[in-house]
Amino acid sequence: MKFVDQAKIYVAAGKGGDGCLSFRREKFIEFGGPDGGNGGDGGSIQICTDRQLNTLIDFRFKRHFKSGNGQPGAGRDRIGKSGDDLWVRVPCGTVVYDEDSGELIGELLVPGDELLVAKGGRHGLGNANFKSSTNRAPRRITKGTTGEKRELRLELKLLADVGLVGMPNAGKSTLISRVSAARPKIADYPFTTLHPVLGVVSLGPDRSFVIADIPGIIEGAAEGAGLGLTFLRHVDRTKLLLHVLDVSELDPERDPVTDFKTISLELAKYDKSLAKRERWLVMNKADVLPPERRDELQKNMRKKLKWKGPVYLISAATGDGCEALMQAVDTRLKDILREQSEAAAGQRADGR
Repeated sequence: MKFVDQAKIYVAAGKGGDGCLSFRREKFIEFGGPDGGNGGDGGSIQICTDRQLNTLIDFRFKRHFKSGNGQPGAGRDRIGKSGDDLWVRVPCGTVVYDEDSGELIGELLVPGDELLVAKGGRHGLGNANFKSSTNRAPRRITKGTTGEKRELRLELKLLADVGLVGMPNAGKSTLISRVSAARPKIADYPFTTLHPVLGVVSLGPDRSFVIADIPGIIEGAAEGAGLGLTFLRHVDRTKLLLHVLDVSELDPERDPVTDFKTISLELAKYDKSLAKRERWLVMNKADVLPPERRDELQKNMRKKLKWKGPVYLISAATGDGCEALMQAVDTRLKDILREQSEAAAGQRADGR
């Protein structure tokens, strides 16, 4: 369930501060000598991983990054302040290339990884550095050098946070096209989606997650029937499953309860832990049902399936209920991430 999310950014490290040309001039000190200080170094640009991020979508809005310049030196041997370094946060799994040369600069795979991508300019020297026995009053200084500038290409191989599961034509492709910029092929026949389709759901700055429309499944998928193993290998790594059911009642031969049990059985046959993975029930195509039928349907489905988890009634075609569903998913993913971090911290503590 990997796909490549790309972004191009321009980074410019800060310029080094110039050295100072100065001579000490004080009362009663006739020959004070040179006292010009050095400039400060320019700030560098580093890329670091942030476990809170999982997409590069924010780089569509900000592409230029510049660190601080070093300040020039001053008299009395005062050194200029160095420019502030700039840290650019990216998700784990980001690969960084130089856009002009195609050179691989580095990979940031795990939390805590850092990568220097643009080094700040070096400071210039003040005239005090050039004093010698033969040159008591040097008027020579050096300028600070320019920081590195380069265009970078970021590539992120993503694993989806959320997987859409369900029978063929349940409306998964329509849902992912509704909530993201992904445009899967949609048609009224089985297995329209032949490969996992991933989309980035953006709910605002630093609020995004990856959702996958995974190919449909049929009975016997765990043994390789239909798209079988293709589906199951991809769904294995998601944090949350949305089980999409067609509840339109337009097809008399289609029973949502039977569809649900078929999917659940195939998940359990492939990997018992998948059957226990957190799963939400998403009843799709509700727009064709009369309002009074919708509440009744939810109650009946809960009762027949003995379902105690979240249930959402939506229409992917019209968008009704999709926004509320995505907001709830985003909140839950943050909770899952926090729980995983706390569990990992506990394991590290126990290991000590």
